[in-house]
Amino acid sequence: FVNYDTRETFYAVSNEFDTLKVANDPWLMKNVMSSIEHEEFLDADPITGMPCKNFKVTDPAAMSRIEIRDGILEFTKGLWPDFWAWYGAYDHLALVQLWGRMVDLPSRMPMFTSDLRQLRKMAGSPVMPQQPEGLHNALADAQFNIVRYEFLLERLRQEGLKEL
Repeated sequence: FVNYDTRETFYAVSNEFDTLKVANDPWLMKNVMSSIEHEEFLDADPITGMPCKNFKVTDPAAMSRIEIRDGILEFTKGLWPDFWAWYGAYDHLALVQLWGRMVDLPSRMPMFTSDLRQLRKMAGSPVMPQQPEGLHNALADAQFNIVRYEFLLERLRQEGLKEL
């Protein structure tokens, strides 16, 4: 997360997920786990007993889902956050699941994440600035989303839209 006004950040990596499934997904290993500190090792597949890849998250930002939830609450303390993301539907689902169901969200948490892709469409689908580095690193992506947001707002202002 990045606070748009202050540029303060909150970054966390879950240590509660199926590492076997991720370890054996080439796209996730190349594009996501490449920016998360981890130690790889050979393991036994729980069904077949055959050797397979696995890893342990060692990233200093690793924490439990409860710790992540509490960290988000602390990061947004005193705010009524307005979340924005690039393809944000799945991100919002993952966020909500930290509390359980949508109705379990704290009252100040939004029940949706605004999507920069929709803003892009409203701006006439311009060619977007390219993220120079850190693609698929959650914090780098969030920081670059500010660049995208400001680029799109400027395009919309040029077209006469004053506010969103």
